[in-house]
Amino acid sequence: MSRKNIKLFFDIFNNPICKPLSKKLHQNICDKSLFSRLYEKYAQGLSDILYYKYGGLLNPSDKVQDAFIKMWENCAKVAPEAAKSYLYTIANNLMLNETKHQKVKLNYRKVTFKDYTNESPEFLMRKDQFLEQYEKVLSSLKPEHREAFILSKVEGKTHKEIAELTGVTKKVAEHRIYAAFAMLKTQLDGFKLK
Repeated sequence: MSRKNIKLFFDIFNNPICKPLSKKLHQNICDKSLFSRLYEKYAQGLSDILYYKYGGLLNPSDKVQDAFIKMWENCAKVAPEAAKSYLYTIANNLMLNETKHQKVKLNYRKVTFKDYTNESPEFLMRKDQFLEQYEKVLSSLKPEHREAFILSKVEGKTHKEIAELTGVTKKVAEHRIYAAFAMLKTQLDGFKLK
């Protein structure tokens, strides 16, 4: 095309008489009546195709509804000429995603979980005894020391945060934590904390 022809094309295209024609070229499917006609025209056929292709277990009619919802959400981007292919593509992808999801669920059911451990009964007994002893020593601590220790080691609070929560200075909070730690160390065998 020569420059003259291109200029002539744009002059015709921008002509006020041709404006309605150019708007028609860029029309979308956001009009409710047009959308409802598209639904009436394609919904049943699309549902039947999905049913024949994937069966009834994956709820093809639900996927058709979801495809129409997605098309309505993106109606400004979909031209009427592309509506059918858009719907069929979306619905097919939804069915494929559901098929994948069902396979994952099936594979998950096949996985057997261990209901045993490699820990010896002696270890489990010692662990229970240690936890009982730990709880006993922890309950024998002064309430302010126990509170500071739990805030520090269990909840992971900083010394500054503990001081703010308990209403004391940072030094006092540190002293309470270390005092509780020292008591636990002396009264529990093998007590080590990272």
